[in-house]
Amino acid sequence: MLHTLKSKSPGRDQRHSAAWGKRISWLLLLVAGTAFAQNRGGDGKFVGKFAPDLAPIAARAHISAVDETVKVIVQYKQVPHSIEEQRALNLGARLNHRLAMVKGIALTIPVSALPALEADPDVVSLTIDHPMKELDDTSDVATGMPSAWSAGYNGAGIGVAVIDSGINGSHPDLWNSAETRSRVVYHQDFTGTATSNSSGAKYDLYGHGTHVAGIIGGNGYLSSGNYIGVAPAVNLVDLRALDLNGVGTDSTVIAAIQEAIALQSTYNIRVINLSLGRGIFVSYTQDPLCQAVESAWKAGIVVVVAAGNYGRVSINSSNGFGTITAPGNDPFVLTVGAMKSNGSSSPAAETKASYSSKGPTTFDHVVKPDIMAPGNDIVSLAAPGATLEASYQSELVTGNDGNNDYFTLSGTSMATPVVVGAVALLLQQNSALTPDQVKARLMKDTYKQFPNSSGAYVPHLQQTFTDFYDLLSIGSGLLDMQNALVDTSLAPATVGAALSPSLVYNPSTGVVSMVEGNGSVAAGSVVWGSSVVWGASVVWGANVSGSSVVWGAALPWNDNLLSAFSVVWGSSTGTGPQATSVVWGAAASTADGAFSDAGDDEQ
Repeated sequence: MLHTLKSKSPGRDQRHSAAWGKRISWLLLLVAGTAFAQNRGGDGKFVGKFAPDLAPIAARAHISAVDETVKVIVQYKQVPHSIEEQRALNLGARLNHRLAMVKGIALTIPVSALPALEADPDVVSLTIDHPMKELDDTSDVATGMPSAWSAGYNGAGIGVAVIDSGINGSHPDLWNSAETRSRVVYHQDFTGTATSNSSGAKYDLYGHGTHVAGIIGGNGYLSSGNYIGVAPAVNLVDLRALDLNGVGTDSTVIAAIQEAIALQSTYNIRVINLSLGRGIFVSYTQDPLCQAVESAWKAGIVVVVAAGNYGRVSINSSNGFGTITAPGNDPFVLTVGAMKSNGSSSPAAETKASYSSKGPTTFDHVVKPDIMAPGNDIVSLAAPGATLEASYQSELVTGNDGNNDYFTLSGTSMATPVVVGAVALLLQQNSALTPDQVKARLMKDTYKQFPNSSGAYVPHLQQTFTDFYDLLSIGSGLLDMQNALVDTSLAPATVGAALSPSLVYNPSTGVVSMVEGNGSVAAGSVVWGSSVVWGASVVWGANVSGSSVVWGAALPWNDNLLSAFSVVWGSSTGTGPQATSVVWGAAASTADGAFSDAGDDEQ
C-alpha cells in the first residue's frame, strides 16, 4: 500500500493500546481461565467429546449454584437436521448458526446440559465458540506491484471475499473506474447486530473491514493514486463476521466462510481475506475453524490469514516464538506476517515488525508464517462514523475533497490484504492456478536477502526488541510480485501440494527437522521436497540445510536447557507428543505490556 510518510501523531500509542492491544489482552484473559485448566486436557487432547478448554467448564455442570451458559460448536457424525437440532433445543439450548460445512451447529447452552449433549450418540465433539478479533497493529514498490500494473494486471474479474467487520461500499475508492457503481457487489451480516448507526456508518461500524478492503482493492480516486490498493479493479464480497467493536466468534466466521463457498461461482470468488484470529486451544485437525478454512481451500479458494500480533510476548524468555493465531496455524492456508518499510521503498530496507507473531504453531509445530508483507503505518480507506475513526481521529488522513477519507493502521491485519491483492493479480494472469500452486509460487519467489538479525526500539515501552530472520520469524521471505509474475514454474495442482511443513525435535541429537505432509497428505506429494526447483532450501533460502533446520545461535528455544524451550515444545525434555504451551494459557495474563504496545512506532 503506497503511503506518504507522516510525523507521529499525538495519541498514536493510545490508539493502539485501546484499539487492539487492550482488547486482545481482554480476549486472552477471557479465554485463559478455561484454556489450560489444572487437570483436564492440558495436552490439547479432547476429554471425551469435550475440547480441552471446554472440559473444565463441563466439569462444573453440577457444582455451580447458578446455571451459567456457554457458547459451543457441536459437530455431528452427519450434517445435523431438525431432529438433532430439536434434541439440543430440548436441553435448553438456543440455536445461533447452522454450520453444515463442519457438520455442526452453534449453540448457547446451559452448562448443566453439556453432559446430556455429550451423551447424544450422534455428537462427535463439542468446542467453545471462541471470541474472534481483528488483528490490527509498506509499500507496493517494495513488493514489486508496479511491474504487475505495468503489465496490465489490476485484479479485474476476480472476486475477493472479505470476512471482517463489513465494508463501506459507498467509499469512492471502491467504485469502478467510471465511478458509476460500487465494486462491493454483495453484503451479508452474520453477527445479528445493527448494520448502520446514527453517525452515518453503514455495513462497517468498526472501521477495520473497510481499511482491509482498501488495501486489497482501493483505486486511489480521492488521493490522486497515493493510497491505491494492490488490485484496484477487483470485486469485493462483504461477509460481515465482526461487530461494531471488532468482535465475532468462531461460528460467525465459519458461517461467513460457508457463504463464501456458496457464492463462489456467482461472484468468481477466488480468494478469502481473514485479517482476524484467536488463540489456539486444540490441534488444527480438531478445530472447526481450521476445518472451515480447509473446506474453502479444497473448494478452490485461496485462503489468506493474518499470523497475529503477539511477537513481543516473551514468556520464559521465548521472544515471541509459538504465538501464531488460529486459523493461521492451519498448514493449508497462506499465513502472513508483517514487515515495516523504515521510510524506504526498497525491499532491502524492510525489516520484520517486532509485533508480528512467530512459529511454530501450538500443538502441531507447523512452520509459520508462510510469507511476509508490509503491514506497518498503512494508510487505507476510512469508514466515517465507525468506532475506530471516531475514537482515534488523529489517525485520519485527508483526501482530495478535504474530507477525512483515509485512516492509518498497522498489524498483520494490514499485511494480509497486501498478499490477497497479489493473489488476485496472479489469478488474473493465470486463472487456472489452484490454491496450492498460488501459495507455492508466492513463497518460492519472495525476496530473501535479510540480515541475521535486526533491532527495533519502541519509545513508549523504552525497550528494544531483537528479531532473527529464521523461517519461523519471516517464513519464506517478503512478497515479490515481480518475481512471481515472470516465474512460469508450476507446483502440482493437487490439494495439499503446498502444505506447510511441521517440525520435530529429536531430544537425543538436539536436532530440529522439517516433516512434510500430515495425516491426510502424504509426504511424497508435498512440493517442497520433490525437486531442486521446489526444494526446501529454494523456498526458505539459507534458513534450511538438508533435513535439519539452521537456527541463529541466539534463538531462545533451540536448547532444552533454556526455560523458553518448554513454551514452544511443551516439556523440558522435548519428548511430549504435543506442546502444552503456556502462550494461550493463564500465564499470558501477566504479559499485558506485551499486548498493549502499538507496534507502529518503532524507529
